[in-house]
Amino acid sequence: MPDGTEPLRVAVIGAGLSGLSAARTLRDRGHEVRIFDKGRGVGGRTATRRSDPFAFDHGAQYFTVRNDRFARLVAAWREAGIVAPWPGRIAVLKHGACETANPQERYVGVPGMNAIATRLAEDLDITLQTRITELAREADAWRLADESGPIAGAFDVLIVALPAAQAAELIGGLSDLAESARACTIAPCWAVMLGFDRPPTTGFDGAFVHDSPLSWIACNSSKPGRGAAESWVLHAGPAWSEAHLEDARETVVTALTDAFEQVAGLGPLRPVHADAHRWRYALPPEPLGAGALWDADKRIAVCGDWCHGARIEGAFLSGLSAAGVVPGPAEAQGNEPGETPDIPERDQ
Repeated sequence: MPDGTEPLRVAVIGAGLSGLSAARTLRDRGHEVRIFDKGRGVGGRTATRRSDPFAFDHGAQYFTVRNDRFARLVAAWREAGIVAPWPGRIAVLKHGACETANPQERYVGVPGMNAIATRLAEDLDITLQTRITELAREADAWRLADESGPIAGAFDVLIVALPAAQAAELIGGLSDLAESARACTIAPCWAVMLGFDRPPTTGFDGAFVHDSPLSWIACNSSKPGRGAAESWVLHAGPAWSEAHLEDARETVVTALTDAFEQVAGLGPLRPVHADAHRWRYALPPEPLGAGALWDADKRIAVCGDWCHGARIEGAFLSGLSAAGVVPGPAEAQGNEPGETPDIPERDQ
């Protein structure tokens, strides 16, 4: 194995924000990094779906900034036009009343939430539409296989950036980290996407919803950089989503559109576009608060928002924590093992 100063061969499983932030940091530290993801694109829940002329951020809706390192990067993204503040009118709908939500600076990717992941993925070696189904530890190296068979190459370090249940299943029997992942639950979320030729009159751009199947509703077209076509995203609450996990999309669209009409005091809505998407793993109710998990003997790290915090910032910082435990030049320069390095701010 390398002694901590030579480049390592690193496999990252998962191209959500945690996996991308880990891979970006390790690549910029000189390591050889390859990412694998089962999806058709990067970003996980920082996703944008388009159906002309409509566009929907049907996963993560916005993000906030609390961490200084993350703040520096967001400032660079903002200067580059990748993110922008969303000065939306945010309300709280509760017990039939509409109140103004606490003031807070909220950011969104531009022109969609997936702009952040697209930026992070630049120049990275990413293999999409590849579901890693098997891992093997041979001669101090990790070997991977997908549904078609073994993947060429061996890796010194493995980073698993998947939802807790999927991470536990993949590394079960290979690392004790599987037990920590197995103990963390992640709630589902049904998302409904509605497009209108006539805007509903609501008096708000986004709202946290109580006492309803819904937990959040937002006018996606009110966000900066979006098109003019009136698009709305409805998120069901965790309990409703769990209870209706296997419902048909058409049933979910009808139920949540009806809930939207009720909580917003609207007449019958007639969207010209309607669709639904089920996020099987959406919200970790009780994140571990561990940054990332690290098995030094096996050289495997596990990261995700369920490790650090249930926000975009938490997912991002968990990936940084995973990168921070990987031995390499940063450790040789004096960082303690496991310390999160400053994230590089890449040239525009």
